[in-house]
Amino acid sequence: MHIVFGGAFNGKRQYVKNLIQNEEASWHEGMMPPLIRNDSVTVIAGVERWVKDELEQGLTEPQIIEQVKKTLSSSQSKQIWVLTDLNRGIVPTERIERETRDLVGRMYQFLFSEAQQITRIWYGIPQTIKGADQNENLHENRG
Repeated sequence: MHIVFGGAFNGKRQYVKNLIQNEEASWHEGMMPPLIRNDSVTVIAGVERWVKDELEQGLTEPQIIEQVKKTLSSSQSKQIWVLTDLNRGIVPTERIERETRDLVGRMYQFLFSEAQQITRIWYGIPQTIKGADQNENLHENRG
């Protein structure tokens, strides 16, 4: 699994589109994929919105984390998770926003520990945090 993370509107999705431009991919925005095909790249983005929706529906943290674990183990296909850094330590005043922020933080810790590669995007500039820097290899191979 490859995680691409950074602040809102920092170029994460464009980075992923460039990364997978010649591969077949299924893109899931704000939801967990219902079925992951083994022959394509699966991109999961907007996770923070999905978490908030699930909390509003009454799901508990263990139930939400279990859905994430199920998605991770559901296939051998390449998964890319596009994650948005939330709030930079600012505690929201609304209860649901606080719960979302807290759960997303704990979920990201789990996902980061499971990832083989992590890339931070800072205003369009990628920085490898964990794993091989495939971005450099891709540019070298494309000439």
